[in-house]
Amino acid sequence: LRQLVDQFTPPKHHNINSSKATMITRIVAAFTVLLGLSTQQGNAFVTGGFRTRPSATTASTTEINMVFDFLKDRSKEGLDQLNNLADAASKGQLGKGLTEAAAYTANTNQAFATGLAKSRVRLLENIDTLLTGVSPEDMIDDLTDILLQADLGIATAEDIAAEVKSLRQDSTKLLSKEDLKSIMRGKLVEALDTEQSGALHFSALEDQPTVLLVLGANGMGKTTTIGKLANRLRTEANQTVLLAACDTFRAGAVEQLEQWADRAEVDMVGPNEKVTTPSAVLYAALDKAVNEKYDTLLVDTSGRLSNNDQLTQELAKMKRVIQKRLSVETDEDGKPLFNQLVPHETLLVLDAAQGRMALDSARVWNKEVGLSGLILTKLDGSARGGSVVAISRDLQLPVKLIGVGEGIDDLRDFDREAFVDGLLGIGKAGGGKVANEGAMLAARLQTMRSERDSRAKEIKVKPKTVEPMLVSMPSEAEDSTEFAEVGARAKTKSNSKNKKKKKKKARR
Repeated sequence: LRQLVDQFTPPKHHNINSSKATMITRIVAAFTVLLGLSTQQGNAFVTGGFRTRPSATTASTTEINMVFDFLKDRSKEGLDQLNNLADAASKGQLGKGLTEAAAYTANTNQAFATGLAKSRVRLLENIDTLLTGVSPEDMIDDLTDILLQADLGIATAEDIAAEVKSLRQDSTKLLSKEDLKSIMRGKLVEALDTEQSGALHFSALEDQPTVLLVLGANGMGKTTTIGKLANRLRTEANQTVLLAACDTFRAGAVEQLEQWADRAEVDMVGPNEKVTTPSAVLYAALDKAVNEKYDTLLVDTSGRLSNNDQLTQELAKMKRVIQKRLSVETDEDGKPLFNQLVPHETLLVLDAAQGRMALDSARVWNKEVGLSGLILTKLDGSARGGSVVAISRDLQLPVKLIGVGEGIDDLRDFDREAFVDGLLGIGKAGGGKVANEGAMLAARLQTMRSERDSRAKEIKVKPKTVEPMLVSMPSEAEDSTEFAEVGARAKTKSNSKNKKKKKKKARR
């Protein structure tokens, strides 16, 4: 790879001609395949894509099918990394571009490893204790308890315990720590697999901005998350971003969002003397976003508890405002019809420290407003990272973003396998040194399942034979003799009684 880079990267003072640039583009495409930078993978794409601001080399708006999924199987970079490589190649700095791409992956893995440290230590210590001197029967019960203590939820804990029991049935091999890790990893990844896409959805219409409605109770990190997301949209996607400060109930909420807007270098619309209610601020922000052709509008809502009916109804009203303002159809009288496709995302921000306590609130908001995904925050300061699995599985909602630190860049895309690896201490994402440990454990689980299926087939082909009980039955002749003897004894006994009666009568 280094020889190819040296061969096709010209000196700094050399101007690249078109043929050389074409050659380098082909080499970048080859590197893309080698590095796993596929533009057809999983959740890294959305149906409509989003618009980016024109750059110095682009004459018109460019449609890019991309979303924040830079970490895929710990080696697959997002489309922005591919663009960075192509840009570096055009400038004769392909080697530097490859180095930066590798550094980004390493930093992302480190963020997961650090953010999940507390959850990982707590879980692995209990697992180590479990595997020392415990009988197989007691191990299943103890494992279930450990998984429940890790806030993974009853359903997931029982699934893992049942899988362990199933894979060890009729097996003569001892269960190792790696075996247990492979089972837990496989079942946790499966539990986080929801029917909905884990990618952020953006507007597919040229004249319609993307609207992301962000909900959450006070103290969850909602406003901070909006600021971090705005920064990512601007810096990584080259988008024009507008913030709507619709949290008009909490003191200081507008000022806090304004500070984040300054840090992220984006614009904001807030309340004034004439515009005071959340819905009015939202409508003004929608007008500005449409008229000034912003790419994305991020809506900050009032912090609310799920049992606050008044604020919950205000949320539902705000959603209707968005659907009416971004209407694309009218009825027979010319009145706008509600656009059910917006907001493009309704995201709930949850604090990882709450654990499963956040589940009840999430259920209410999902019922009343309708959620499309979750954002988990403060994971770096909590030992309850396992609650992500329980909440996502129970609500069948994907986790789309995850906060792993306090910095403006510490908002990461949620990757199921990287998260589980970080939770279980697997590979680079789990703070280890073996990069492909996750793939090795996945292969081990597949082997164990194949061995189980083979044992089941052998038992089915060779059923256990049960020896019949041998009971001595009398022959027909013996039966006749026995019945005759019984009849004779009965007749003799009857005659004897009759004789006694006659003698007694005679004496009288």
